[in-house]
Amino acid sequence: MTQSITVLGDGGWGTALALKLLLNGHHVTLWGPFAAYLNEVRSSRENRKFLAGVSLPGELVLEADSAKALAGADGVVLAVPSKFYRTVLEKAGRDIPPQAHLLSVSKGLDPTSHHRLSEVASKVLGHPQIAVLSGPSHAEEVARNTPTAVTIASADLDEAVWWQTAYNSTTFRIYTATDVTGVEMGGALKNVIAIAAGISDGLGFGDNTKAALMTRGLAEITRMGAAMGADPATFSGLSGIGDLMVTCMSRHSRNRGVGERIGKGESMASILGGMDQVAEGVWTAKEAVKLAADLGVDLPICAAVAAVIEGTLGPGDAVQQLMGRDPKPEFH
Repeated sequence: MTQSITVLGDGGWGTALALKLLLNGHHVTLWGPFAAYLNEVRSSRENRKFLAGVSLPGELVLEADSAKALAGADGVVLAVPSKFYRTVLEKAGRDIPPQAHLLSVSKGLDPTSHHRLSEVASKVLGHPQIAVLSGPSHAEEVARNTPTAVTIASADLDEAVWWQTAYNSTTFRIYTATDVTGVEMGGALKNVIAIAAGISDGLGFGDNTKAALMTRGLAEITRMGAAMGADPATFSGLSGIGDLMVTCMSRHSRNRGVGERIGKGESMASILGGMDQVAEGVWTAKEAVKLAADLGVDLPICAAVAAVIEGTLGPGDAVQQLMGRDPKPEFH
């Protein structure tokens, strides 16, 4: 059944997800905050800043006016970076039709409250059921129809199934789940671990080091998720280990790339100053450490990454700090 669906957020991820909906025959509107840039995209039929090299069909509607973009929408995809997520929803929320199905696809934590983004959406929009999407899914590959599998979770399984029906295809396989917290936290925290993996690459370490970081990083993600009420089994799935693997290893990973540049000695100011796209782990690291402190959860890798980003710890010193921790059992 054809649906009218609006994607809020014209970054690479929002654009890629809009294209998947368009391929499934839906009427799709892509909203972005800057009319001048959308005019460029409309003229070139390419989102050169965020998804270069991918042709955008003429059927994809581009709109900077949120009221026009959201009018009559059956579903709304929330694809705004975490840093701007709350602000955009506070402005555009009044234009979202009350019956619309909502799907949050952004990966991070709210910088004001360090809450999960679907929690922010639920509070700001007054909507009790916000579905979330996560999994190993770089926008560059999704947009080019590389076979990909992800998970959509909602406490109301019918909501997850609605979005599964809208998105599922032979190149984009959708699984459903009800563990919203687990799916969302896996997607948020893997970006922080990916920065650590990139730092390891930049320092010239090998596969042993990266494997250790990924494995112990998964332990941190699982520990944090469980403390928040998530099912630990979720982190062995697509939104846990699957997303962690691709983000720590892929050439497309902005978070891994940021870490590599840090490891090679480049300053955070220089790295961020030259980036059009967002590396969510840069912002999430600090929020994750704050949240962990509130919950009494130990996140040594995340804490080390946050300290390196803030400039209070050098990359090499972070390695020594992590490797010099007191010996302990692997599982406890």
